[in-house]
Amino acid sequence: MNNKMKQNTPTKDYDVVVVGSGTAGLVAGLRAAELDHSVAVLEKAPEKHQGGHTRFSESFRVPSVGTKLEQYGYEFAVDDYTKEDFYRDIMNQTNGKADDELATVLVENAGETVEWLTAAGVDWRMEPLAVGYTAARTWFDGEKYVATLTEAAENEGADFWFETEAVALHRSSSGEVVGVTARGPDGKIRFNSNAVILAAGDYGSSDEKRVRYYGRGYDEMNVRGSRYNTGEALMMAESAGANLVGQWGGAHMALIDAASPDVEGGANRVDGYQYGVILNDHGERFVDEGEDARAHTYAKFGRLIFEQPNHVAYIVLDSKIHDLVRATGPSNPIRADTFEELLEATGCSDPRTGVETIREFNDSCNPDEFEPKTLDGNSTTGLSPEKSNWAIPIDEPPYYAYAVTGGITFSFGGVKIDTDGTVIDTADRSILGLYAAGNSTGELFYDNYPGGTAQTNAAVYGKIAAESASQYIQS
Repeated sequence: MNNKMKQNTPTKDYDVVVVGSGTAGLVAGLRAAELDHSVAVLEKAPEKHQGGHTRFSESFRVPSVGTKLEQYGYEFAVDDYTKEDFYRDIMNQTNGKADDELATVLVENAGETVEWLTAAGVDWRMEPLAVGYTAARTWFDGEKYVATLTEAAENEGADFWFETEAVALHRSSSGEVVGVTARGPDGKIRFNSNAVILAAGDYGSSDEKRVRYYGRGYDEMNVRGSRYNTGEALMMAESAGANLVGQWGGAHMALIDAASPDVEGGANRVDGYQYGVILNDHGERFVDEGEDARAHTYAKFGRLIFEQPNHVAYIVLDSKIHDLVRATGPSNPIRADTFEELLEATGCSDPRTGVETIREFNDSCNPDEFEPKTLDGNSTTGLSPEKSNWAIPIDEPPYYAYAVTGGITFSFGGVKIDTDGTVIDTADRSILGLYAAGNSTGELFYDNYPGGTAQTNAAVYGKIAAESASQYIQS
């Protein structure tokens, strides 16, 4: 019976099989095809939903110094963000836990990789990372970006297999990975290959895995990106011997509009929260809103908010700073002339406490000149927690409030790789013929995240993985 089933499984032969078609998979597929290899890109999602979380993303972080994009007609608005700055941001935001070698290779190759993507047809906007931060960032339209790289890969000869989920890796008797079995619309297909590149994203879109790794109640968290990033490919790699590493209880969990869709809502952020106060549903402050620039706090504040009562919080600002807010979610701010009216309209369960919290905050402020584009040092005195920067009284009506929650962007655990993108097993040996890139890998992000770095990581290591696979095939 089993032999008959094996005989009836159709087979396809390729040099390289790529699992996933977000940035890591698209880059790997394009680069492998450029190097004259036959390439199959397997995508679990239907074609109209391809792209993983990249479809809902919008930016890369990249050094501006040494990145020469003027030849393409682009020029950075930030001219002094170096590789050393980028490396320092990774290490600072991960509390020094990021793998030093992975981080070094990432920042060293970021500029060159963005130039290569530009030559492939990607359209960017070169702008600062955010108000209050001087990192270079390249902005893009997620859906257009996915379509551009898909077309580029197809033009180089890559084949895309949609609604085709990889379910098992195959290793030869001597240990090399020699193919993948996938489940497609018409049943199972065996893809024989000389190399496999795992680029299937993370596990954060799985309700079950969020509860397993983050705790009770996390099945209720909004998923900002693709519904298809549910982690089965990582379990497939583990079954083939891959070492699962990194911070499996960590994730990029952003501060988002509380009215965001349950899944695939995209950005839906409320930027500018750092200039006001954030109250939980009991009307209490619980976080230092001005701890750092938005790009260094938004990816961890979402988790703190989600763990508050009813998974909700309220950003409160006044008219003199409201113009600094950038809100991309579905709801409009609540507006009122008094704090009492404002908090009652939000649905806050204890508006009286909220009003008192705001008044105590105002009394604790004694600011010098307000500088929204720098860490201005305007801090509170006598509060717990204190506010470290941009602590100015909220005292000019009308007042504004935004209801926010936490939404998961991607998780931090994945397979172990070396700087060539080769997957490492649990005995610290290379698994020949198996490579990985992007959010399928671990050991780069811990605790927090420098905004825009995940896409850069996926592109850099997607390209490296394809080049390493090519060298392996030709050896």
